[in-house]
Amino acid sequence: MKRMQYSQVINAPAKKVYDTMLGISNIKTYQQWTAEFNPTSTYEGSWEKGSKIYFIGTDENGRRGGMVSEIADNIPNQFVSIRHYGTLDGEKEITEGPEVEKWAGGMENYSFEEKNGVTTVTVENDVHGDYLDYFNNTWPMALKKLKQLSEQ
Repeated sequence: MKRMQYSQVINAPAKKVYDTMLGISNIKTYQQWTAEFNPTSTYEGSWEKGSKIYFIGTDENGRRGGMVSEIADNIPNQFVSIRHYGTLDGEKEITEGPEVEKWAGGMENYSFEEKNGVTTVTVENDVHGDYLDYFNNTWPMALKKLKQLSEQ
């Protein structure tokens, strides 16, 4: 896996950007920016440190799938760290095998740095080589959408 980094400057306080990105007040804000990855993107679980969380969506056949993850750290309005350790196939958690090995232990970190009411969001994402182009194209679009939502 390769650690990739993406950033976006947003004209809003870190508290608002954090809330919008994680969908704390309204899960729809999370669903709107992550729709760039999958139009049905959502999550189930808690952003609390140590909690299990599912990042899910449905495929073109309507089948539910996604990532099984743990919130490794969460410092509100400053930093969130997600450790991916499995996949979800329908209702079944898969935590071992060749498909999972591509992602197991992969981290996704969000940093929020505010100066004078302007926040820089930085995403560090461990990416399997097969998905480099996908993430390099999609993360910038998703962060642009997050910017639009946060600046409203």
